Amino acid sequence: MTPDWTDLDLELSSWEAQGLKLPLWWRDDDAIAPSQNLDRLTALSQKLRLPVHLAVIPREATPALADYIGQHPDLIPTVHGWAHQNHAPKGEKKCEFGPQRPIDDALAEIEQGLTRLRDLFGPALQPIFVPPWNRIAPALLPWLAGAGFAALSTFKPRAQAKAAPGLAQINTHLDPIDWKGNRSLVAPDQLISQLATQLRDRREGRADNSEPYGILTHHLVHDTAIWNFTETLIARLMQGPAQVWQFDTRKN
Repeated sequence: MTPDWTDLDLELSSWEAQGLKLPLWWRDDDAIAPSQNLDRLTALSQKLRLPVHLAVIPREATPALADYIGQHPDLIPTVHGWAHQNHAPKGEKKCEFGPQRPIDDALAEIEQGLTRLRDLFGPALQPIFVPPWNRIAPALLPWLAGAGFAALSTFKPRAQAKAAPGLAQINTHLDPIDWKGNRSLVAPDQLISQLATQLRDRREGRADNSEPYGILTHHLVHDTAIWNFTETLIARLMQGPAQVWQFDTRKN
């Protein structure tokens, strides 16, 4: 069944009529090495003219990935935890840096991850910390800026612009994957309705439109339905009110 884009198209028309702009960014998680799927992600990024912030798993990242990113400046590496390893007790939601771990142990891995990716990527690395499963103990947040990070990225609209002093909050808002179901595409009409509602909330002042709107993907597990929907969605936004967001550490 062909998705019905009417609700979103009407909302985008309202944005255009009011002269509003949507700061847009794209985050893709779990990168470790070059692959056919990474090739496809790169080609799509270039086609859509929207860079991809790659959340790279430090422990698993390969020198080949560093070489690949060096040849594709539209791929922007960020720090995705340390090993993407679950430390949560059985029955609790997965988390690598949850409250059950000693702060010193967690910080040691976070700093180790930043150091390793700086060694691999040099100045191309953006100092954005992306905790696996988008979860992190609040007690860790005040330490991240001191460890060398300028921003934290999780999921859902942020409650405030700063996660902690010196640490911007730059979240993602739409994930097309049905993780709890068949791991293919969430029902397209549901995603379209979610996005239209989120944009309407921004346009009408119920949500903060200074927050970059983030699309979250996971290139390693995409099927054709996910690729196709992601392309169509981003193309619509880029043809409308979207403006490419770029992180400026001097302002955060």
